[in-house]
Amino acid sequence: MVVRRRLRAVLIPLVAYGLAAGLVWYFLHNARTGNRGFDAKQVLKIQIFEVNKELEAARTERGDWERRLALLRAGQIDRDLLEERGRILLGRVHKNDVVIVTP
Repeated sequence: MVVRRRLRAVLIPLVAYGLAAGLVWYFLHNARTGNRGFDAKQVLKIQIFEVNKELEAARTERGDWERRLALLRAGQIDRDLLEERGRILLGRVHKNDVVIVTP
């Protein structure tokens, strides 16, 4: 009888502490690796940084295009220069143009 009482007095707190430790470990593990844990948060921060970088590049490119369009709309551009630039971009030549081919 005395042995059983002492065994219970020792085992019940050990089991209770073991369960409590297991429960604490479970929550800490999920806080670290869960869907909304620290690791997932770090991955989301990296993705946000990359998307912000892409957004900034797109904004810069849009600003460049808007600036180019503003130059075309302003009426300040010479039609001859526009035609020349168009020919250069398209690789076309006028029948009266002299073409010099360089290596």
